[in-house]
Amino acid sequence: MSKSCKGLAVELVKCLSESDCVKVEKRSYRECAGEKCPSISSECVGLRETYFNCKRGQVDMRARIRGNKGY
Repeated sequence: MSKSCKGLAVELVKCLSESDCVKVEKRSYRECAGEKCPSISSECVGLRETYFNCKRGQVDMRARIRGNKGY
C-alpha cells in the first residue's frame, strides 16, 4: 500500500516541473504544490488534490483494511 500513490507522485512532479512556478519563479516543488499558486495549471491542481486524497487514504483505517485505491 505504500506504493499505491507513487504513480500520482511521479505525474505531479512531472506536471509541476513544466509549470511556471518552478521554471520562471524558481520555487521548490514543495512550495508550488503546497499553495494555491496561479501559475500552476488546472491539471496540476487536479493531480495535487488526487495525490493528497491518496495519501490521506493511507492513514484512514477503513481504507487500510480494504486497501487504498491505486493509481
